[in-house]
Amino acid sequence: MGARVKYRSSDVDLLARLMRGEAQAEGEKGMLTVGAVVINRAVVRCSDFKNVNNINDVIYHYMNGDAMFDAILEPDFYLKTRERERRLAEQTIKGWREWPSKYSLWYFNPWGPTSQACPAMWYGQPLAGTWKNHCFYQPTSTECAEIYR
Repeated sequence: MGARVKYRSSDVDLLARLMRGEAQAEGEKGMLTVGAVVINRAVVRCSDFKNVNNINDVIYHYMNGDAMFDAILEPDFYLKTRERERRLAEQTIKGWREWPSKYSLWYFNPWGPTSQACPAMWYGQPLAGTWKNHCFYQPTSTECAEIYR
């Protein structure tokens, strides 16, 4: 299976660090679902992701002055990756997309200090499903038809 997005070895490492930082407590599938959202954002030209074109752009994308991923603000994000994390990152780059992140452009973990259930909508997108503590949101086909191709 070919890659969904152009990439270099450094992109695999960057994605692996993000997946670890965002979801390592949720196991391999948790990390894969996060990786799928990153790749989805890199391949579409809709919603808030019209001007992000690669893995680096997606991971370091800021909106309204806020980092899109909390993990990049943590010191652990900059630690060396392990082979398992790189393997999972390559898996998402090369096409892994399964529920609940298959078509998702957003996710978040609502179980922080102000724990709450997953809201029905996030950034105007309906809830697609959950994986452990993460809620995933996918656009409607009218907002972003290309995600469904």
